[in-house]
Amino acid sequence: MIVRTLQEAEQSNRKIEAENWNSVRLSLKDDGMGFSFHVTTIYANTETPIWYQNHLETVYCMSGEGEIETVDDGKVYPIKPGTVYILDQNDQHLLRGHTEMKLACVFNPPLHGKETHDENGVYPLEADTVTD
Repeated sequence: MIVRTLQEAEQSNRKIEAENWNSVRLSLKDDGMGFSFHVTTIYANTETPIWYQNHLETVYCMSGEGEIETVDDGKVYPIKPGTVYILDQNDQHLLRGHTEMKLACVFNPPLHGKETHDENGVYPLEADTVTD
């Protein structure tokens, strides 16, 4: 069994900072679960272009408000507590935080831990691993 707390992970190398967000990676590839699980904070008044070409993601909004816009068709979906969105088609999208949002995120395949978005909003398929 593996037990971690969000508070401990926030103080470790499991917390990745970016311009518009931070992500606390609670479960990673080396945990052997077949997915990774993160708590991500999207900062208020930001827009982040994302295109997970190598990963599928499910996102559940725990707090805050924003929206997601799919690039291919321009559809905009509001995000608020209780909303889940599932990027099952490697959807290229824009994620906007109107207020600070806390999101629970699951990735398949799992992330290694140090990934950040490249210039196209993509996480690489392989990256350096994180150790406790």
